[in-house]
Amino acid sequence: MDILFFIGRILFGGFFLLQAYNHFTKADGLTHYAAMKKVPSPKLAVQAGGVLLLVGGLGIVLGAWIQWAVLALAFFLVPVSFAMHSFWGDQDPNMKMSDMVNFLKNMALLGAALMILSIPEPWMYSMW
Repeated sequence: MDILFFIGRILFGGFFLLQAYNHFTKADGLTHYAAMKKVPSPKLAVQAGGVLLLVGGLGIVLGAWIQWAVLALAFFLVPVSFAMHSFWGDQDPNMKMSDMVNFLKNMALLGAALMILSIPEPWMYSMW
């Protein structure tokens, strides 16, 4: 079972690492979208989001500083979900559906991150 947990950790943390990579390599497009959603200081928000995703993803993958990793992910997921995926205010049915899917996905990811806090440490195959 340890190997399954390790694989799950790689998949879960790797998802956030991929999103961090996108925040750094596709910053212009994400900044434009954040500005469209009226996020204050959209470029800074995208960069800060990338850092939070990087910290969270690395912590989960490496099995290190888990509480800090989950905190970083929560600091990313909660405001992003409400600011960027506020489906309740969308008029366009396609945008509403897309935002609702992304909002609910983020809430599920947050739930999984919070559950990680209940797993005793140190984790098998972790850096610490």
